[in-house]
Amino acid sequence: MENFSQLFLYIPGIIIFLVGSGRVREYLRLRRPGAKRGAQVQRCNHVQKKDKNGRITYDYYDVTVEYTDPATHHKERRAVKSPVEYAPGQSVSLYVEKGSSEPVLAESRDESMFNPWVTMAGGALLILLALFENQGKEVPAMSCLSLVLAGAGIAMVWNYIKLKKLGLQEVDAEIMDVFKRQISKETKILRGSKFTYYPIVRFNAGGKENIRRCAVNSSREDSFKIGEKMKLYLDPASGNVLEKHASPVVLIAGILIAVSGILAGASILSVIL
Repeated sequence: MENFSQLFLYIPGIIIFLVGSGRVREYLRLRRPGAKRGAQVQRCNHVQKKDKNGRITYDYYDVTVEYTDPATHHKERRAVKSPVEYAPGQSVSLYVEKGSSEPVLAESRDESMFNPWVTMAGGALLILLALFENQGKEVPAMSCLSLVLAGAGIAMVWNYIKLKKLGLQEVDAEIMDVFKRQISKETKILRGSKFTYYPIVRFNAGGKENIRRCAVNSSREDSFKIGEKMKLYLDPASGNVLEKHASPVVLIAGILIAVSGILAGASILSVIL
């Protein structure tokens, strides 16, 4: 039992490290030269196919986009499949995998509160914290905890300042549909299939109608209702629409967490000295 509890201490750090490393790979892929290109939606057709029993076998949107090829500087049109709808004239981003010529739609998403590198470093520190704790090395373990708390708090404060500087403007959005994503199937051990629900909203930005699948989600089907209003936030400089704004709650929590990390570090110094 003791060995199991010692191993259990590593789980949070391993999970956070793996999430951070995955986001770092995505971060580097999207910033590879030529990986992303802007495009405009020309058409968007709903494709739904059923089998002979009337069950839906295919349900997607066939989206025709137009973009300028960076190699030839010629305008090209492509049809790409998407699980969600887009409005004609809407600006979107395409992503091209290395070694492939087929672009895919890159969905709009807010930048995470924690930088991918910071997330990965935090996971590594938590793994070291578990290691030192299991070895009975109190000072190195407390040092890791202090760094994790201070780093997380500073990242939250920095995120607030960055969003505040953008001067975001509120945008009214309306839920027009709900996207259901299955995350697990029913098995002999697990009861019932599990789903995650994402609101799909319609809003006007830059004089154009836009449709977006939000990152906010819920495991409850009744969390989002068609016709309900949501608030999004427009960055007037870049034209990007975000789901998050500069929340004072994040600022206060970040300050408290950062201070607790600094105080923990100061207590370690008092022990050493």
